[in-house]
Amino acid sequence: MRHMLNPLDFSVEEIDQLLSLASDIEHHLSQYAHVCDGKILATLFYEPSTRTRLSFESAMLHLGGSVLGFSSANSSSAAKGESVADTIRTVSCYADIAAMRHPKEGSALVASMASNIPVINAGDGGHQHPTQTLTDLMTIRSLTGRLDNMTIGLCGDLKFGRTVHSLIEAMVRYPNVKFVLIAPDELKVPSYIRDDVLKAHNIEFKEVNSLDAAMPELDILYMTRVQKERFFNEEDYIRLKDSYILNKEKMKLAKDNMFVLHPLPRVNEISTEVDSDPRAAYFKQVQYGMYVRMALIMTLLEVQKPC
Repeated sequence: MRHMLNPLDFSVEEIDQLLSLASDIEHHLSQYAHVCDGKILATLFYEPSTRTRLSFESAMLHLGGSVLGFSSANSSSAAKGESVADTIRTVSCYADIAAMRHPKEGSALVASMASNIPVINAGDGGHQHPTQTLTDLMTIRSLTGRLDNMTIGLCGDLKFGRTVHSLIEAMVRYPNVKFVLIAPDELKVPSYIRDDVLKAHNIEFKEVNSLDAAMPELDILYMTRVQKERFFNEEDYIRLKDSYILNKEKMKLAKDNMFVLHPLPRVNEISTEVDSDPRAAYFKQVQYGMYVRMALIMTLLEVQKPC
């Protein structure tokens, strides 16, 4: 039995196979309508979510399976003090696979150790968000045709942004990938990413404050919101929330074949005027997210691809 807790749980070869399966699902969706008939996905969301939870549920329904679960801690026995381990032991009696989001780092690992079914980490605090990373990898590969030989700009909240941390860890395994880390000093990537991932793998990167200066060299711009829920005081959030706003003027500085990604939800860090730019790929990203989660569910359940 396998789990997906971290993007590194799968080898590069396994990731490539999963992305190829997701691409096949994209182009032959109707052929996969019954491959998970009789299977049940539990969505255990202790934190609010729109895209991730609905994407998982839509993925399972498109595969012919069923879904059960909860969308907030207050609507589960966690409100009574039940532990994550006891919850997953209970859910293992009802479902075949579980996707869990939790505000505490390491919670998905705790769940996997007590579970009798595969556990997918749908986000644990500011730590990891592996299925968003798979979504990002599929988006980049689908749009550019590759996952190597590129410069990726990561902009905004690089300190608390779990999607950023997961993407960096995944992309350092591909050759000739460079990073431009664009953030205010207070929201720079944490030292364990800078030292234990980037420097440890001899990855070329630089940390800058200016988005304008970085734009011309980027192949991918990955925007993130400043996350109010991760701040200890509102004053810091208010001071930093408008650090970077991508608009039409900034897009004029970018390459014609540069693509903008965003894990969503956005607040105001991407102006809506950018949505009509053909390089704006963040809503395509949402669609790819369903396909890649369908592929992951099939892989962890060891469901065969239809003939």
